[in-house]
Amino acid sequence: MSLDWIYYAISWILLTWHSAWDAIGVPVGAVLGTNWSWILAIIFLVVTVRVILFPVFVKQIKSQRAMQALQPKVKELQEKHKGDRETLQKEMMELYRKEKANPLMGCLPMFLQIPVFLGLFHTLKRLNPNAKDQYKVLYGWTAGQFENAAHAKLFNAPISGKFGSTAAELASLGASAHTVKIVAGVLVAIMIATTYLTSRQMILKTGWAEDPQQRMVQRLMLYGIPVSLLVSGSIFPIGVIIYWVTNNLFTLGQQQWVLRKFPPLVPPKTGAAAGRTGAQPAKTGGLLGRKAAPAPAKPQVTTPKVAGPKPGAKPVNPKKTRPAKRQG
Repeated sequence: MSLDWIYYAISWILLTWHSAWDAIGVPVGAVLGTNWSWILAIIFLVVTVRVILFPVFVKQIKSQRAMQALQPKVKELQEKHKGDRETLQKEMMELYRKEKANPLMGCLPMFLQIPVFLGLFHTLKRLNPNAKDQYKVLYGWTAGQFENAAHAKLFNAPISGKFGSTAAELASLGASAHTVKIVAGVLVAIMIATTYLTSRQMILKTGWAEDPQQRMVQRLMLYGIPVSLLVSGSIFPIGVIIYWVTNNLFTLGQQQWVLRKFPPLVPPKTGAAAGRTGAQPAKTGGLLGRKAAPAPAKPQVTTPKVAGPKPGAKPVNPKKTRPAKRQG
């Protein structure tokens, strides 16, 4: 299957934004060693894609809420069909169908962004000043745009360069290997950190799933993907890492907004545990941890004051009078 339609679409968005920033008056030359018109074009490529996918993201949150509400029923099925995996899977799929919940909806926005990532990766990877003329005009580019993008830099590191670029590749781009490795290394570290934080933010707000498969997906998103970026980040062009970091930052802000608008469910505790501990406040917090809401202060027990007798009033417990002495 040809992916040319993806390359044309990504190139069109990228070139449109680049032309827009040129028209606004963003300098064509490098400022602080950076060609900002191309950097901004990549950043606003992210904005364009995320605006298009925003309705899907909202559906993802609603689906996760539905899955969270079904956790008690899922747990009942797991207890009921313990040891019978085939029946358990069949019953769970029937439950999801009946309640119109989709376990895969949580990963849909990420899957829809994969073609965009591949398109940008291919587009930036081929930005070689020594490329043949027929390759420079592919996917709607002009030779002038190709040459301009091939020499675009971020702090003197070309956006088509990468941490693992060979000396020959960097020589063709007129770049310093030392500069490229520093810029790419810092960006890869930021990419890994923001990827971890986006997954952690969602898990802190929604909680760990009871379903083992869902929990496995959560662990993969939280730990597996950031670790894999340690290796794959070395082959990503700097422009692709800029895209990834911008996408993560956009996700952090978007998730925070959506999670406030659609707050996670707080399942009430039942049974003996509820009797012992009482109602538990919902936990809130930022990206790095949870913070429990403060418990209400216990009322202080004070000894009631007894009002003294009013002036002139008879005593409540008068003393008994002594009996009179007998006269013999």
